[in-house]
Formats: sequence, structure tokens, C-alpha cells
Amino acid sequence: MDVTPQQAYCGGVSGLTTATTAAKRLLLGRPFRSDRLGSQLLPKRIALPVFASDAMSSVAYAPQEIFLVLSVAGISAYALAPWVGLAVAVVMVVVVASYRQNVHAYPSGGGDYEVATVNLGRNAGLTVAAALLVDYVLTVAVSVAAAAENIGSAVPFVHDHKMAFCLIGVALVAALNLRGVKESGVLMAAPTYAFIAGMIVMLVWGFVQLLLLDRDLEASSARYELAAEQNQLTALAMVFLVARSFASGSVALTGVEAISNGVPAFQKPKSRNAASTLLMLGLLSVVFLMGVVVLAQKLHTKYVLDPQSELRGLPEGYQQKSVLAQLAETVFAGFPAGFYVMTAVTALILLLAANTAFNGFPVLGSVLAQDRYLPRQMHTRGDRLAFSNGIVFLALAAMAFLIAFDGEVTSLIQLYIVGVFVAFTLSQIGMVRHWSRLLAGESDPDARRRMIRSRIVNAVGMMLTGTVLVVVLVAKFTAGAWIAVAVMVALFALMKLIRRHYRKIDQELAIATELDDGVLPSRTHSIVLVSSLLLPTVRALRYARATRPDVLEAVTVNVDDRKTRTLVSQWEDSDITIPLKVIASPYRDVTRPVINYVRRIRRDAPRDVVMVFIPEYVVGHWWEHILHNQSALRLKTRLLFEPGVMVTSVPWQLVSSGRIAERAEAAYIAPGDTRRGFTGRDHDR
Repeated sequence: MDVTPQQAYCGGVSGLTTATTAAKRLLLGRPFRSDRLGSQLLPKRIALPVFASDAMSSVAYAPQEIFLVLSVAGISAYALAPWVGLAVAVVMVVVVASYRQNVHAYPSGGGDYEVATVNLGRNAGLTVAAALLVDYVLTVAVSVAAAAENIGSAVPFVHDHKMAFCLIGVALVAALNLRGVKESGVLMAAPTYAFIAGMIVMLVWGFVQLLLLDRDLEASSARYELAAEQNQLTALAMVFLVARSFASGSVALTGVEAISNGVPAFQKPKSRNAASTLLMLGLLSVVFLMGVVVLAQKLHTKYVLDPQSELRGLPEGYQQKSVLAQLAETVFAGFPAGFYVMTAVTALILLLAANTAFNGFPVLGSVLAQDRYLPRQMHTRGDRLAFSNGIVFLALAAMAFLIAFDGEVTSLIQLYIVGVFVAFTLSQIGMVRHWSRLLAGESDPDARRRMIRSRIVNAVGMMLTGTVLVVVLVAKFTAGAWIAVAVMVALFALMKLIRRHYRKIDQELAIATELDDGVLPSRTHSIVLVSSLLLPTVRALRYARATRPDVLEAVTVNVDDRKTRTLVSQWEDSDITIPLKVIASPYRDVTRPVINYVRRIRRDAPRDVVMVFIPEYVVGHWWEHILHNQSALRLKTRLLFEPGVMVTSVPWQLVSSGRIAERAEAAYIAPGDTRRGFTGRDHDR
């Protein structure tokens, strides 16, 4: 039998591990100690770009979706755009006011999931969780796709290679977040505040030119006519069209919930800082949304799904620019730098807006993993104290959606917003029940007034978000929202199955504990697997004897008659007193005969424990793996499934592995060594 061992610290693995570690350190930086978690908490100036960039950046695609839907009814319908925008802004104000109550009442970071679970039950909480997880994935996909569209308006190369840009963008944002929440926030602060400044300058200068300087400004698309105006729509059809426009524009509300999910990431006082950041988010989002919609309507901006068929008078090779790019081009006419700067910061904040999801998704995933609805790995922090597994999973899921929908913003938006309004509605219902429960046991008049006021705010939010949810489902279900709903249902079922699995394991282990009467096994039967009489085998025999088993024997599998006879002869001539047993293997298999032999021992003596000792080489070079098979690995894997069987590896370090270990030891510097003047080599002295 050639039971060559699994090479635990081989050169190939060591070299690969070293290269992987070096690349990881280059990408992510040095790992953080757990006690540095407090230093990763965010002040408000950093929390704003981290958590609010999604909601603010949505002005880059929410207004153009309003215009796109209204274009079906012809140019006359564009007059309704400001009213649709105003309706979205009202919903935004109510939702922000409602979530400020959530932040104060539930500062632990569970957000909508915790609110719904505590007040409405586990199924409601899990529904919210599934909706939010899907919405976070779509937030990344939509934000990055919109970034590609906006920068493609100024750089045709990006427009021609949009998918590659999207995938690289997701990977870059994921890498930023893998470096740590605070570091990603610092890197995001400059472009986010640059976008805020650019939007303010563009809107103020645009309205100054229109209202004070009385300039006749028109967007570049104003000169083209809509090819198929449908001015004869029935009243019912027009209502449905406006509802669809409102539903598409409601994507401006995405990201509001992220702050309530990320309260633990704020510096103290957490609730107050989170509420202040939420207020700033709401004010900026409402101003930007209404400013863009009204200015675009004043400049006669047109935005359609298919310019070649829906616009007349287009020049050859016409490329439709985003609404925001058209506004910047018009407002900064004669100053090209303004257009390019605005386009750049818009694309950058859209790319970084995905960061909101990269902060919300891992935190929510960690909470769900703690409640055993997701794999436990989602609760583990990585080297930089970020929830690395959640970040990586989110990036891969967003890439899958981008590829599936070819990075088209309009197609992705049809799936968007359903999840977030499911969460909004259930959360507000939960908050109304929360305040009602507290009021039942509160007698202080001042406290009761505050609670009643909060309940009214959440009740208004409940009715408004519930109404919007119905509108969104009716208006967008057949357009693609059904896909998001189907994914939510599947995710809900999957999380239930995961929790059922963990609960089943707990029950199984609990039953095993009850049945355990504390009686030790009657005997220990030890087996040393032997392929040749060399030093590793001798060490394994000595180690097995040191454990003082009741029965000790050496076992070899006869896969080669000549080799087996040689081994038996050497064994008899040696001074080894442990008996050697030869197991026949007509089909030259090692694993099956050993498994059958172990099972036979267990069957004859069920209360015996069988310990199998396997000698293993530790080699130092990758190519040495090629010279040894993996019989030991296969055998150990199979033995792990055998009840009452323990497997022990007995390593034998070859010279090459020793050199690898010496280099690793020389390179190791313990915490504080540099400060004390020590190097890795000093440890050997």
C-alpha cells in the first residue's frame, strides 16, 4: 500500500499562500486587530458620503425615468413632470421623517428587519430582509450602470465598452469596502461633496440664467421632435402612464433605509448622528430631485427609450445623453470644463453610490447570520474588520444582474424599488405597533405626547408607502418587477431552509447530549497504516504506542504482491513487536479495504473507539506534490464519515519544508518587536 500523506505545508502551497497573502495585503492593506473596531466608526462628515450617496445620486437617473415614461404620451405630457417629481418629493419627506423615528427607537443596526421582526413576527421580518437584500443588489447594479451611461455621454469609449466598465466598477467599489468601512468613506468623501457642490452650482446658475438673465436656454435634444406622439390617450390610460412615471421616479427613495441599517457604524451618540445624517440626506435629495426635474422641463429636455425610432431629425450617429449630462451641457455652454467636470463627478458618485449597498448589505447579512437565516460565514469580519463575505457575495450578485440585463439602466429599474417599498411599508406598520405598545404602559404626559407624535408620523408613512407599493406593483409588475418579486420569494424560502437546517443540527446535538451517559469507550483499538518501513512509519508507530491503546496493530493493503512480501520480510527482521496485518485488495484499491476493515472492528466491538494513525510527509516545493499521490487525503476524508473512528495525522517534515518554515520564522515580526528594536531573526537568539 502506498498511503502517501497529504502534504500539509508544502512548498507549492507555501509559495501560493505567500503570493496570495502579498496580493491581499497590496489590495486590502495590513489586517486590523479586533480592538480597533471602535476606530472604524464614522463621524457625520464621513457617514454622509458612505450612507447618503445612493439617495443623492439617484437624481442622475430618477428624473430621466420620469421623462422617459411620459414621452409615450408626447411632448404635452412633459408638463406633468414637475408634478410627478413633487409627488416623489412628498413621499421622500414623509419617509425621511418616519425613519428618523426608526433610528431612535432601534439603534442596534437591524433596521427594517429588526422593526418588523420584533413587532410583526419572524415571517414579516424575513420578508423585509429578503426585500432589502434584493434591493441592495439592484442598487449596486443600477448605480454602476447609470455611472457607465453618464460617463459614456462624454466619453464614447466607455459607451462602447459599457459592460466592461460596469464589471470593473463593481470590483473597484468592492475592493474599497474590503479595505474597511472608514477608509472607503474617506475615499468617497471628496467625490461626494464635489457632486453636491457641482449640483448646487449647476442648478443655481441654470435658474439664474433663466429667471434673472432671461436667457433662452434649450437642451441639445430640444430641437428634435417626438416621432409618435399619442395625445389621444384615454383618461384611464393617462392615469396609468402617470402612475408608471411616478413608480419609476420613486427610485429616488432608495438608500434612505441604509442609515437605519447602519446605525452601529456611526460614532456616539449613534442615534442622534444617524438621525442628523438622515435629515441632511433628505434635504439634499429633495432639492436636487425637484431642481433637476423643473430645470429639465424648462430646457425642453427629451429622453426616450429608443432615440432612432422615437425622435425625428436626428443626425447620423446620434448618441443620446443622460438628462443630467444634457443639463450640464446646456447650463455650462461656452465653458466645456464645467460639462466635463459635472459629468465626471456624476459618474463617480454613481459608481460610489453602490457603496451604500456595500455598507448596508453586509451589516444586514451579519444580523441575519446571527439569527441563523444565512450561513454563519456572513457574520465573520475580515482582516480589515469589514464583513468580507457579504461584500464579495454582493459584488458577484450585482455582476450577475448586470450581465443578465446587459447593463441597461431602464431594464434594471423595472426590477428596482419594489423591494424597498415592501420594507418601507412593513417597517412603518411595525413602528405604529411599537408606539402603541409603549403607550399602553406609559403614564408620563410628556413621554406620551412624544410617542403619539411619533406614532402619527409613522402612521402617515405607513399609509403613503403602502399606497406607493400598490402603485409600483401594478405599474411595473409586468414590466419586470415580477422578477424581483420571484427572487424575494426564493430568498425567503432559502433563508427558512437555512434556519431549519441549523435548528435540526441543534436538535440532533441536543439529543446526543441527553443520550450521553458520560461512560467512556470500553477500549481503544489503534491502527497504524503502513506502506513501507521508513522513518515516518516508525514515528507513527511510536506515537501510537505512546497513546497506550488497548489494541495496537499495523495494517498494510496488498496492492502489489512483491512490495508487500518485501515489507513483511523487513518487518519480521526488524525489532518491531507490533503485529503487521496484511489486507487483500484484488482491485488494487487502498481506501475501500481499510474502510471495510475498520467497520468490521466496529461491528464486532461497537463500544470500541478505533484510532487510525496516518504518516504524512511535509514537503517544501509545489512540484513535490506531483511525485506523491493523495491516498491519505482520500482515506481521511472517507474515515471522517465513519462513527466511532478517530483520525490522527503524524507529520514528517522533509528538509525542503524545514527551509520554508525557517524563512517564515525569520520573516515573522511579533507585535511590538519593531518598537523594541527586534527583527524576525532576533527570535532565534
